Amino acid sequence: MGQFVDLTSSDGGVVPAWVAEPDGAPRGAVVVLQEIFGVNAHIRAVADRFAARGYLAVAPALFHRVQPGVELGYAPQDMEAGFALKTAVDALPGEGILPDIQAAIDLAAARSGAKVGIVGFCWGGLMTWRAACALNGLSAAVSYYGGGITGPEEIARQPRCPVLAHFGHRDHWIPIEGVQAFSQAHPEVPVHVYEADHGFNCDQRGSYDEASAMAARDRTLAFFDKHLG
Repeated sequence: MGQFVDLTSSDGGVVPAWVAEPDGAPRGAVVVLQEIFGVNAHIRAVADRFAARGYLAVAPALFHRVQPGVELGYAPQDMEAGFALKTAVDALPGEGILPDIQAAIDLAAARSGAKVGIVGFCWGGLMTWRAACALNGLSAAVSYYGGGITGPEEIARQPRCPVLAHFGHRDHWIPIEGVQAFSQAHPEVPVHVYEADHGFNCDQRGSYDEASAMAARDRTLAFFDKHLG
């Protein structure tokens, strides 16, 4: 079981993060980036599962700069609130929340003494891609249905570490044409498309697809084993 700790970003901002530590020496570390619903029970469970597999996991609260203590569910009103918070974060000046993600990477490296990967879901999948292209100290990155990742501005970015990407074929938020464009522009990125909808990894959502989630999990773990070992 994990606990919240405070991170201090390079600009002096203090941001909470859920930290889950494994039994024994970590085999690596993973930063877990939230959906638009905050560091809720699902994201904490994802971090805890990484810890159970031997990784130190850090899940920073990426909405903290605009609203502390966000923990939403998956009802329509939660989605509306999450979109509003995401929009507010997108409007932050300068580097926005990238310093908070860097602080999570730095903490993960310091506490584990090992290589650090990053994984994110939905909006967190987009921030994972940006982190892989802009931040220091990452050895691997995995994006799940990264909202916005398939637009021209994001496709133009170049990753600084190995990246793996998961998408759903029935995802109405991310058209398959955009996925194909991303894949063609980045042949170095393994792209897996599942017969599933947006959010297929989250067992608290109606779009959860167990077969797709398990296949993506196995690929993600194999990717981290390869690059963080």
